[in-house]
Amino acid sequence: MTVWYATALILSIGVFAVVLYFSRRSATYQDLDRRIQSEADLTAGILAESYHARGVLVEKDTAGRPVLVQEVAAVLEVVPDFLLVTSRDGRLLFASPDARALTFAEFEQLNAITGPPDASARLPGRFRIEPNGPTLHYLVRPVPDAGEQFGAIFAAADTRDAELRLEQLLTTILIAFVVGVVPAIFVGRWIAGRALEPVDQMITEVREITDGRTLHRRLAVPMERDELGRLAETLNQMMARLERNFAALRRFTADASHELKTPLTVVRAGVERAITRPDVPPETLAPLEETLQEVNRMTELLDSLLTLARADEGRAELHREPVDLREIIAEAGETGELLAEHAGVGMEIRLPPEPVVVSVDRSRVRQLALNLIENAVKYTPRGGQVSVELAGSDGRGVFTVADTGIGIAPGDLPHIFDRFWRADSARTRTSERAGTGLGLAISKWIAEAHGGTIEVQSRPGRGTTFTVGLPRV
Repeated sequence: MTVWYATALILSIGVFAVVLYFSRRSATYQDLDRRIQSEADLTAGILAESYHARGVLVEKDTAGRPVLVQEVAAVLEVVPDFLLVTSRDGRLLFASPDARALTFAEFEQLNAITGPPDASARLPGRFRIEPNGPTLHYLVRPVPDAGEQFGAIFAAADTRDAELRLEQLLTTILIAFVVGVVPAIFVGRWIAGRALEPVDQMITEVREITDGRTLHRRLAVPMERDELGRLAETLNQMMARLERNFAALRRFTADASHELKTPLTVVRAGVERAITRPDVPPETLAPLEETLQEVNRMTELLDSLLTLARADEGRAELHREPVDLREIIAEAGETGELLAEHAGVGMEIRLPPEPVVVSVDRSRVRQLALNLIENAVKYTPRGGQVSVELAGSDGRGVFTVADTGIGIAPGDLPHIFDRFWRADSARTRTSERAGTGLGLAISKWIAEAHGGTIEVQSRPGRGTTFTVGLPRV
């Protein structure tokens, strides 16, 4: 807004300056033309009055050249600018002091403009005396009322007088431009900042509403019923609708997950009883085992959904207690070693000799570590390596899970903690890397619920490293 305001102001002043300059330029040269017209008329009037009073106005000088009589010439001496009076045959009778100050060559150029006498006045013209003489606005007019002894009057004025006034105008405009525009820009910046300050506050408040758990917050509505007030009300109404929708979605997820667990438990029990019967034929046993796997997968999915739904509603309680993080990582590592052995993947666990005590929910942190280890084993090809390392750093307990697996593409990294996100076509429920797509989302919630962080670094074909930091006691 400040840039546009400054640009509009500069263009407006620039256009005003151009219009003012050319209008004053035209008026200045018109004043110059009126001045030489007045001087020519004044000279013609003096000659006519003197002719009627004295008759003869031309006499011979000592060299025998015709000149104006001394009394009339003395009167014309006070006429400013360039003034020439010529006779009927074109000879010079009088020259003003400014004309006599010219060099001989310049004076001849000036005298040549007068030309032969004419019955009517000529239009004003412009003439430059070469090579370095002044530029003149001039007028030539006859003297019909002063007898036959006079031919014409040449009156001219130097344009430098007019140009000097234009230079003064340009200087004044430039000073006014600098003095006016610079403060106006600062004032405009201040006004724009004050006008947009409520918008900036709205942006800050909306940015702090990062997920469904903060939709209860509302923007402060200004007292003025202007555009910003209506914008704040509209945003508040939108967040109210979103809050209702999120709450309904969370309730549905939690209720559905809870209600589906009972029938799945019944189905699983029935399938397990059927499998254990000795008279079940092989062609029936295979579908029953596949059904049991799907029931277990659905049960795991419902448990994960129920966990996230309770977390969204703030009902997932954490039973914190001071524990040695080495014990949790060791327990999760034992399970990971069994999985790695089955998958043909090497497993290395490095624990520090000193305790790393953190105040956490033991079962949740074990779930977090186990999720990361299972993922590392799952996406590491046979013959690869998974390493788990625990250390204490800067008042935090930090453990990393690194693998030499397939890695994650840079475009997928921002989404890996999203629910049900699958980074590649191999991650489907029918593949050997089957999963629910909720493990990393739950891991992120567990880390942040404990006031910790979880970060990931990965390169396709080079492996992935997850780093979890938890505050120490």
